[in-house]
Amino acid sequence: MKCDKLKALNLGNNNFTNSIPASIGSLTLLKSLHLYYNKFFGNLTSSVRNCEKLVTIDVAENEFSGSIPSWIGHRCSSLMILSLCTNNFHGHIPEELCALTSLQILDLSHNKLFGHIPRCVKNLSAMATKNNSNHQMNFNLSTYFYGEAVPLESALLVIMGKIREYSTILQLVKSIDFSMNSISGEIPKEVTSLQGLQSLNLSYNLLIGSIPENVGFMGSLESIDFSVNQLSGQIPLSISSLTFLNHLNLSYKNLIGKIPLITQLQSLNASSFFGNKLCGLPLTDNCSKNGGKPNNENKGSKYTGGVEVDWFYVSMALGFVIGFWIVVHTNPSVKVFDNHCTV
Repeated sequence: MKCDKLKALNLGNNNFTNSIPASIGSLTLLKSLHLYYNKFFGNLTSSVRNCEKLVTIDVAENEFSGSIPSWIGHRCSSLMILSLCTNNFHGHIPEELCALTSLQILDLSHNKLFGHIPRCVKNLSAMATKNNSNHQMNFNLSTYFYGEAVPLESALLVIMGKIREYSTILQLVKSIDFSMNSISGEIPKEVTSLQGLQSLNLSYNLLIGSIPENVGFMGSLESIDFSVNQLSGQIPLSISSLTFLNHLNLSYKNLIGKIPLITQLQSLNASSFFGNKLCGLPLTDNCSKNGGKPNNENKGSKYTGGVEVDWFYVSMALGFVIGFWIVVHTNPSVKVFDNHCTV
């Protein structure tokens, strides 16, 4: 049986092993490739480069290794979703990915990546475009089943500390997740040009320096997680411009000073700021002691790798990441699960 006109291939949630067959390169009209939750291993075969019309590459939760192929940025120019999370990819994030101007969801979490975040991320123009713009991306992969439209695309995204399954509103979602790697260096200021981005997760890395002063330019952000890094300095006042922000995790870094008097921050759980040298609401230290300087009550009980950690809260966080208890969201197009790899 010939499949050369196939447009969507979903082999997810199986127990397939071995490497991806080279014959997949013959599917030149393929737009959607889902291989998540299997046991595929080896390199991401170069034969996939022949599938130039791909909109989605989802190989999450496998055992792929090697470096992230640079050809993805050159040959898959229409790509909107790239999920390589929870594999064994290593090396640097290739700058060639910055050529994916249609990319809306980029998940490289839970791998063995190192090096810096490329400054060319500013070229991810779909993420720099707000959803109310005339440049909104067109994402229309669906079929009809007994007269009802059934979306062929869905994605599990870690947003606001929960896994949410998006399908019918997937085209409105813009997210970057580089968490659980060994990425170092500073957060490049170019990231702040991504004004359409809704979720940014850089947690559990080796990032240094300060939070970019212009983070407030990212006006669409709803969720930020910079926890468990080696960032320092103060929380930028520009964060007050993030009117949609409802999830923020800045715990276990080296931040100092007073938490800005901003409603979005003061209404958060105090655990979002644990493991720093901060004071002010929602923390119990109100900055009235030591001449307005924070005391060290909330900085954690252990010192590891330059980050002070209270292992009670870390164990809670890790348990939350590992757990996969499913909770159905009230919105029929969005199902909510516990934290986990995206897509």
